[in-house]
Amino acid sequence: MPTVLTRAATMPRELGANVMTKNAAGRAGRPGPEIRCTGTAVLVPPPRDADGAPAVPGLEIDVARSHGDTAVVAVAGEIDLHTADTLRARLVALHAAGSRRLVVDFAGVAFCDATGLGALVAAHNEISADGGRIALARVRPAQRRLLRITGLHRLFTLHNDPDEAFV
Repeated sequence: MPTVLTRAATMPRELGANVMTKNAAGRAGRPGPEIRCTGTAVLVPPPRDADGAPAVPGLEIDVARSHGDTAVVAVAGEIDLHTADTLRARLVALHAAGSRRLVVDFAGVAFCDATGLGALVAAHNEISADGGRIALARVRPAQRRLLRITGLHRLFTLHNDPDEAFV
């Protein structure tokens, strides 16, 4: 990869801007230090989990067991801005693969924010449009309270144990 050499003070003028620059000491009007970008970019394919789906650091999603058209999906880690879309996509993919009913086991979920709740709602909307359902099991008290505050306890059936979903 070629080396790029630019003088920070001339760049704004070259772009047509009328901007004063600051040097490293913060004094206006003097040229700043030269910026050198060197190196080679190496593209590494993203890691995959056991099922071949992209692995996301901080979140594990595995099918713990299935019975008929119901699958228990064990989720462990944190469901937040960085992991929520992966959860949604994985649930939708499991439904598309034939699991009509998904029981999401929250026993290993240490944290779930509003983005995580949004991902669950989005997955519910996609799955229920095709006749599927999502239930939640072993939701921690703080997360259960959040589901009640937001009214989502009416959207998802809550179970104390994933085995209750098979009855």
